[in-house]
Amino acid sequence: MSTFNRRHVLAGLAGTGFAPLATAQPGALEKAARAEGRVTSVGMPDDWANWRATWADLQRLYGLAHVDTDMSSAEQIAKMEAERANASIDLGDVGFEFGAIAKARGLTRAYKPSTWAQVPDWAKDADGHWALAYTGTIAFAVNKRLLKDVPRSWKALFAAQPRVLIGAVGRAAQANATVLAAAHALGGSEVQLQPALQAFAQLAKARKLLSTDPSPALMERAEAEVFVMWDFNALSYRDKLPNAADYEVLIPSDGSITSGYTTLLNKHSKRPNAGDLTREFIFGDAGQLNLARGNARPIRVEHLALPDDLKKKLLPAAQYAAARALKPALWTEEVKKLPRAWQRDVLGA
Repeated sequence: MSTFNRRHVLAGLAGTGFAPLATAQPGALEKAARAEGRVTSVGMPDDWANWRATWADLQRLYGLAHVDTDMSSAEQIAKMEAERANASIDLGDVGFEFGAIAKARGLTRAYKPSTWAQVPDWAKDADGHWALAYTGTIAFAVNKRLLKDVPRSWKALFAAQPRVLIGAVGRAAQANATVLAAAHALGGSEVQLQPALQAFAQLAKARKLLSTDPSPALMERAEAEVFVMWDFNALSYRDKLPNAADYEVLIPSDGSITSGYTTLLNKHSKRPNAGDLTREFIFGDAGQLNLARGNARPIRVEHLALPDDLKKKLLPAAQYAAARALKPALWTEEVKKLPRAWQRDVLGA
Protein backbone atom coordinates (compact mmCIF):
# COMPACT_ATOMS: atom_id res chain seq x y z
CA MET A 1 0.00 0.00 0.00
CA SER A 2 1.32 3.42 -0.89
CA THR A 3 2.28 6.07 1.66
CA PHE A 4 -0.44 8.33 0.23
CA ASN A 5 -3.15 5.68 0.53
CA ARG A 6 -2.16 4.59 4.01
CA ARG A 7 -1.78 8.01 5.60
CA HIS A 8 -4.53 10.03 3.98
CA VAL A 9 -7.19 7.95 2.31
CA LEU A 10 -7.68 5.07 4.72
CA ALA A 11 -7.10 7.33 7.74
CA GLY A 12 -10.06 9.38 6.67
CA LEU A 13 -12.25 6.29 6.22
CA ALA A 14 -11.44 4.34 9.35
CA GLY A 15 -14.56 2.92 10.92
CA THR A 16 -16.86 4.08 8.12
CA GLY A 17 -17.03 0.82 6.21
CA PHE A 18 -16.24 2.75 3.02
CA ALA A 19 -13.57 1.50 0.64
CA PRO A 20 -11.47 3.78 -1.55
CA LEU A 21 -12.55 4.00 -5.19
CA ALA A 22 -10.50 1.79 -7.45
CA THR A 23 -10.36 4.62 -9.98
CA ALA A 24 -8.38 6.82 -7.59
CA GLN A 25 -5.20 4.66 -7.90
CA PRO A 26 -3.49 6.66 -5.15
CA GLY A 27 -0.13 4.87 -5.40
CA ALA A 28 0.29 5.64 -9.09
CA LEU A 29 -1.09 9.13 -8.58
CA GLU A 30 1.45 9.98 -5.89
CA LYS A 31 4.35 8.75 -8.02
CA ALA A 32 3.19 10.73 -11.07
CA ALA A 33 2.58 13.88 -9.02
CA ARG A 34 6.03 13.66 -7.43
CA ALA A 35 7.54 13.50 -10.91
CA GLU A 36 5.71 16.72 -11.86
CA GLY A 37 7.11 18.31 -8.71
CA ARG A 38 4.87 21.32 -8.17
CA VAL A 39 1.34 22.66 -8.28
CA THR A 40 0.28 26.14 -9.34
CA SER A 41 -3.05 27.50 -8.15
CA VAL A 42 -5.18 30.61 -8.45
CA GLY A 43 -7.64 31.92 -5.88
CA MET A 44 -6.21 29.76 -3.09
CA PRO A 45 -4.08 32.18 -1.01
CA ASP A 46 -2.57 31.13 2.31
CA ASP A 47 -4.96 33.13 4.47
CA TRP A 48 -8.16 31.92 2.80
CA ALA A 49 -9.64 28.93 4.67
CA ASN A 50 -6.15 28.00 5.89
CA TRP A 51 -4.84 26.88 2.51
CA ARG A 52 -1.39 27.59 3.95
CA ALA A 53 -1.50 24.33 5.92
CA THR A 54 -2.51 22.25 2.90
CA TRP A 55 0.29 23.65 0.75
CA ALA A 56 2.77 22.95 3.55
CA ASP A 57 1.49 19.37 3.88
CA LEU A 58 1.73 18.74 0.13
CA GLN A 59 5.31 20.03 0.15
CA ARG A 60 6.31 18.00 3.21
CA LEU A 61 4.62 14.73 2.24
CA TYR A 62 4.89 14.67 -1.55
CA GLY A 63 7.55 17.23 -2.46
CA LEU A 64 5.12 19.50 -4.31
CA ALA A 65 6.31 23.09 -4.49
CA HIS A 66 3.47 25.60 -4.69
CA VAL A 67 2.69 29.10 -5.86
CA ASP A 68 -0.68 30.91 -5.89
CA THR A 69 -2.00 34.08 -7.50
CA ASP A 70 -5.09 35.39 -5.74
CA MET A 71 -8.02 35.99 -8.10
CA SER A 72 -11.78 36.21 -7.98
CA SER A 73 -13.84 33.28 -9.29
CA ALA A 74 -14.62 35.07 -12.56
CA GLU A 75 -10.96 36.01 -13.06
CA GLN A 76 -9.86 32.40 -12.54
CA ILE A 77 -12.21 31.13 -15.25
CA ALA A 78 -11.20 33.95 -17.58
CA LYS A 79 -7.52 33.07 -17.14
CA MET A 80 -8.12 29.38 -17.85
CA GLU A 81 -10.13 30.31 -20.92
CA ALA A 82 -7.57 32.80 -22.22
CA GLU A 83 -4.62 30.46 -21.79
CA ARG A 84 -6.21 27.21 -22.94
CA ALA A 85 -3.37 25.00 -24.25
CA ASN A 86 -0.77 27.44 -22.90
CA ALA A 87 -1.96 26.81 -19.37
CA SER A 88 0.18 28.16 -16.55
CA ILE A 89 -2.10 26.98 -13.73
CA ASP A 90 -3.23 23.58 -12.51
CA LEU A 91 -6.24 24.35 -10.37
CA GLY A 92 -8.33 27.07 -8.78
CA ASP A 93 -10.99 27.44 -6.11
CA VAL A 94 -14.25 29.10 -7.17
CA GLY A 95 -17.68 29.79 -5.75
CA PHE A 96 -20.46 27.21 -6.06
CA GLU A 97 -22.13 28.83 -9.07
CA PHE A 98 -18.91 29.04 -11.06
CA GLY A 99 -18.27 25.27 -11.14
CA ALA A 100 -21.04 24.58 -13.66
CA ILE A 101 -20.04 27.62 -15.72
CA ALA A 102 -16.45 26.40 -16.04
CA LYS A 103 -17.59 22.87 -16.92
CA ALA A 104 -19.97 24.19 -19.60
CA ARG A 105 -17.09 26.13 -21.17
CA GLY A 106 -15.00 22.98 -21.42
CA LEU A 107 -12.31 24.17 -19.02
CA THR A 108 -12.40 21.45 -16.36
CA ARG A 109 -11.13 17.92 -15.93
CA ALA A 110 -13.06 15.35 -13.91
CA TYR A 111 -11.50 13.62 -10.91
CA LYS A 112 -13.38 11.90 -8.08
CA PRO A 113 -11.35 11.62 -4.86
CA SER A 114 -11.47 8.43 -2.81
CA THR A 115 -13.94 9.97 -0.33
CA TRP A 116 -16.37 10.88 -3.12
CA ALA A 117 -19.26 8.87 -1.65
CA GLN A 118 -19.10 10.98 1.53
CA VAL A 119 -19.66 14.25 -0.35
CA PRO A 120 -23.41 15.08 -0.44
CA ASP A 121 -25.01 14.83 -3.87
CA TRP A 122 -26.13 18.48 -3.79
CA ALA A 123 -22.51 19.56 -3.38
CA LYS A 124 -20.92 17.80 -6.35
CA ASP A 125 -21.06 17.34 -10.10
CA ALA A 126 -22.13 13.80 -10.96
CA ASP A 127 -19.23 13.43 -13.39
CA GLY A 128 -16.58 14.72 -10.98
CA HIS A 129 -15.82 18.06 -12.61
CA TRP A 130 -16.45 19.99 -9.38
CA ALA A 131 -17.34 19.37 -5.73
CA LEU A 132 -17.55 21.68 -2.74
CA ALA A 133 -14.74 21.05 -0.27
CA TYR A 134 -16.16 23.44 2.32
CA THR A 135 -19.12 25.72 2.91
CA GLY A 136 -19.49 29.29 4.07
CA THR A 137 -22.40 31.46 5.19
CA ILE A 138 -22.56 35.22 4.71
CA ALA A 139 -21.85 36.99 8.01
CA PHE A 140 -21.36 40.48 9.45
CA ALA A 141 -18.11 41.50 11.11
CA VAL A 142 -19.18 44.57 13.10
CA ASN A 143 -16.80 47.07 14.66
CA LYS A 144 -18.34 47.42 18.13
CA ARG A 145 -16.05 50.30 18.99
CA LEU A 146 -17.50 52.39 16.17
CA LEU A 147 -21.07 51.08 16.30
CA LYS A 148 -22.50 50.92 19.80
CA ASP A 149 -25.79 49.51 18.50
CA VAL A 150 -24.67 46.36 16.66
CA PRO A 151 -26.94 45.56 13.67
CA ARG A 152 -27.97 41.92 13.97
CA SER A 153 -30.12 41.75 10.85
CA TRP A 154 -30.12 43.11 7.31
CA LYS A 155 -33.09 45.29 8.12
CA ALA A 156 -31.20 46.84 11.03
CA LEU A 157 -28.11 47.29 8.87
CA PHE A 158 -29.94 49.13 6.09
CA ALA A 159 -31.89 51.23 8.59
CA ALA A 160 -28.72 52.37 10.41
CA GLN A 161 -26.74 52.95 7.18
CA PRO A 162 -23.23 52.51 8.58
CA ARG A 163 -20.22 52.28 6.27
CA VAL A 164 -20.47 48.78 4.75
CA LEU A 165 -17.77 46.93 2.82
CA ILE A 166 -18.99 44.04 0.64
CA GLY A 167 -16.35 43.44 -2.04
CA ALA A 168 -16.51 43.40 -5.83
CA VAL A 169 -20.02 42.40 -6.85
CA GLY A 170 -20.07 40.67 -10.22
CA ARG A 171 -16.52 39.32 -9.92
CA ALA A 172 -16.27 37.57 -6.55
CA ALA A 173 -18.56 34.77 -5.36
CA GLN A 174 -18.42 36.14 -1.82
CA ALA A 175 -19.72 39.55 -2.89
CA ASN A 176 -22.35 38.00 -5.17
CA ALA A 177 -23.60 35.84 -2.30
CA THR A 178 -23.81 38.96 -0.13
CA VAL A 179 -26.36 40.42 -2.55
CA LEU A 180 -28.33 37.18 -2.58
CA ALA A 181 -28.25 36.90 1.23
CA ALA A 182 -29.69 40.40 1.53
CA ALA A 183 -32.33 39.61 -1.10
CA HIS A 184 -33.32 36.47 0.80
CA ALA A 185 -33.73 38.44 4.03
CA LEU A 186 -35.79 41.14 2.29
CA GLY A 187 -38.21 38.75 0.59
CA GLY A 188 -36.34 38.09 -2.66
CA SER A 189 -34.65 35.04 -4.13
CA GLU A 190 -32.05 33.88 -6.66
CA VAL A 191 -34.23 35.27 -9.43
CA GLN A 192 -35.51 38.30 -7.53
CA LEU A 193 -32.61 40.46 -6.40
CA GLN A 194 -34.39 43.80 -6.67
CA PRO A 195 -35.05 44.20 -2.91
CA ALA A 196 -31.31 43.91 -2.23
CA LEU A 197 -30.30 46.11 -5.16
CA GLN A 198 -32.63 48.86 -3.95
CA ALA A 199 -31.30 48.62 -0.39
CA PHE A 200 -27.65 48.72 -1.48
CA ALA A 201 -28.45 51.62 -3.82
CA GLN A 202 -29.50 53.68 -0.79
CA LEU A 203 -26.16 52.92 0.87
CA ALA A 204 -24.34 53.88 -2.33
CA LYS A 205 -26.23 57.19 -2.59
CA ALA A 206 -25.22 57.96 0.99
CA ARG A 207 -21.59 57.14 0.09
CA LYS A 208 -21.61 54.38 2.68
CA LEU A 209 -20.97 51.42 0.35
CA LEU A 210 -17.42 50.17 -0.28
CA SER A 211 -16.70 47.70 -3.10
CA THR A 212 -13.15 46.81 -2.06
CA ASP A 213 -12.58 43.16 -1.20
CA PRO A 214 -12.39 42.71 2.59
CA SER A 215 -9.03 42.00 4.24
CA PRO A 216 -7.52 41.94 7.73
CA ALA A 217 -5.63 45.17 6.97
CA LEU A 218 -8.84 47.00 6.10
CA MET A 219 -10.50 45.70 9.25
CA GLU A 220 -7.57 46.76 11.38
CA ARG A 221 -7.78 50.27 9.92
CA ALA A 222 -11.58 50.32 10.38
CA GLU A 223 -12.16 51.26 6.75
CA ALA A 224 -15.81 50.32 7.31
CA GLU A 225 -18.01 49.80 10.33
CA VAL A 226 -19.49 46.56 8.97
CA PHE A 227 -17.64 44.07 6.77
CA VAL A 228 -19.82 41.49 5.02
CA MET A 229 -18.16 38.22 4.03
CA TRP A 230 -18.16 34.47 4.51
CA ASP A 231 -18.23 33.41 8.15
CA PHE A 232 -14.88 31.61 7.83
CA ASN A 233 -13.19 34.71 6.45
CA ALA A 234 -14.74 36.98 9.07
CA LEU A 235 -13.55 34.72 11.89
CA SER A 236 -10.10 34.16 10.39
CA TYR A 237 -9.49 37.83 9.65
CA ARG A 238 -10.61 38.83 13.14
CA ASP A 239 -8.22 36.30 14.67
CA LYS A 240 -5.31 38.07 12.98
CA LEU A 241 -6.10 41.55 14.28
CA PRO A 242 -4.32 43.25 17.17
CA ASN A 243 -7.69 44.92 17.79
CA ALA A 244 -9.71 41.70 17.46
CA ALA A 245 -11.86 42.62 20.46
CA ASP A 246 -13.29 45.50 18.41
CA TYR A 247 -15.18 43.07 16.18
CA GLU A 248 -18.18 40.84 16.67
CA VAL A 249 -18.91 38.23 13.99
CA LEU A 250 -22.54 37.17 13.54
CA ILE A 251 -24.97 35.65 11.07
CA PRO A 252 -27.80 38.11 10.28
CA SER A 253 -30.93 36.90 12.04
CA ASP A 254 -33.37 37.62 9.21
CA GLY A 255 -31.60 35.56 6.59
CA SER A 256 -28.35 34.51 4.98
CA ILE A 257 -27.04 32.23 2.25
CA THR A 258 -24.89 29.15 2.71
CA SER A 259 -22.78 28.28 -0.28
CA GLY A 260 -19.32 26.84 -0.79
CA TYR A 261 -16.22 26.60 -2.91
CA THR A 262 -15.06 23.96 -5.35
CA THR A 263 -11.67 23.22 -6.79
CA LEU A 264 -11.47 23.40 -10.58
CA LEU A 265 -8.91 21.13 -12.20
CA ASN A 266 -7.68 22.86 -15.35
CA LYS A 267 -8.35 20.65 -18.37
CA HIS A 268 -5.22 22.04 -20.05
CA SER A 269 -2.92 21.72 -17.02
CA LYS A 270 0.62 20.56 -17.74
CA ARG A 271 0.71 18.95 -14.27
CA PRO A 272 -2.60 17.06 -14.11
CA ASN A 273 -1.41 14.51 -11.55
CA ALA A 274 -0.31 17.21 -9.12
CA GLY A 275 -3.75 18.76 -9.47
CA ASP A 276 -5.52 15.45 -8.89
CA LEU A 277 -3.35 14.67 -5.86
CA THR A 278 -4.15 18.10 -4.43
CA ARG A 279 -7.89 17.47 -4.76
CA GLU A 280 -7.47 13.99 -3.25
CA PHE A 281 -5.68 15.47 -0.24
CA ILE A 282 -8.21 18.29 0.24
CA PHE A 283 -11.08 15.79 0.48
CA GLY A 284 -9.21 13.47 2.87
CA ASP A 285 -9.31 13.90 6.64
CA ALA A 286 -6.10 15.92 6.87
CA GLY A 287 -7.21 18.38 4.20
CA GLN A 288 -10.70 18.70 5.64
CA LEU A 289 -9.32 19.42 9.12
CA ASN A 290 -6.98 22.03 7.64
CA LEU A 291 -10.04 23.81 6.28
CA ALA A 292 -11.78 23.58 9.66
CA ARG A 293 -8.75 25.22 11.27
CA GLY A 294 -9.40 28.08 8.86
CA ASN A 295 -12.94 28.38 10.27
CA ALA A 296 -14.50 26.83 7.15
CA ARG A 297 -17.07 24.05 7.54
CA PRO A 298 -15.67 20.93 5.81
CA ILE A 299 -18.07 19.28 3.39
CA ARG A 300 -17.37 15.90 5.07
CA VAL A 301 -17.94 17.32 8.55
CA GLU A 302 -20.34 14.49 9.48
CA HIS A 303 -17.55 11.97 8.87
CA LEU A 304 -14.88 13.86 10.83
CA ALA A 305 -14.04 13.79 14.51
CA LEU A 306 -13.53 17.52 15.11
CA PRO A 307 -11.29 18.27 18.10
CA ASP A 308 -12.85 20.44 20.79
CA ASP A 309 -10.64 23.40 19.90
CA LEU A 310 -12.02 23.41 16.36
CA LYS A 311 -15.62 23.14 17.54
CA LYS A 312 -15.09 26.23 19.69
CA LYS A 313 -13.84 28.25 16.73
CA LEU A 314 -17.15 27.95 14.89
CA LEU A 315 -20.19 30.17 15.49
CA PRO A 316 -23.10 28.66 17.47
CA ALA A 317 -25.38 26.53 15.29
CA ALA A 318 -28.41 28.55 16.43
CA GLN A 319 -27.14 31.57 14.50
CA TYR A 320 -27.67 29.71 11.23
CA ALA A 321 -31.39 29.15 11.76
CA ALA A 322 -32.45 31.66 9.08
CA ALA A 323 -29.71 30.75 6.60
CA ARG A 324 -30.58 28.60 3.62
CA ALA A 325 -28.55 26.78 1.01
CA LEU A 326 -27.85 28.35 -2.34
CA LYS A 327 -29.97 27.02 -5.22
CA PRO A 328 -27.30 26.75 -7.90
CA ALA A 329 -29.61 25.71 -10.73
CA LEU A 330 -31.33 29.11 -10.49
CA TRP A 331 -28.33 31.18 -9.40
CA THR A 332 -25.92 30.03 -12.12
CA GLU A 333 -28.03 31.78 -14.75
CA GLU A 334 -29.06 34.80 -12.67
CA VAL A 335 -25.54 35.62 -11.49
CA LYS A 336 -24.50 36.22 -15.10
CA LYS A 337 -26.86 39.22 -15.13
CA LEU A 338 -25.68 40.61 -11.80
CA PRO A 339 -22.67 42.72 -12.96
CA ARG A 340 -24.84 44.79 -15.31
CA ALA A 341 -27.71 45.04 -12.82
CA TRP A 342 -25.32 46.14 -10.06
CA GLN A 343 -23.76 48.82 -12.23
CA ARG A 344 -27.14 50.08 -13.43
CA ASP A 345 -29.25 49.87 -10.26
CA VAL A 346 -26.69 50.41 -7.48
CA LEU A 347 -23.57 52.20 -8.67
CA GLY A 348 -25.34 54.15 -11.39
CA ALA A 349 -28.44 55.03 -9.38
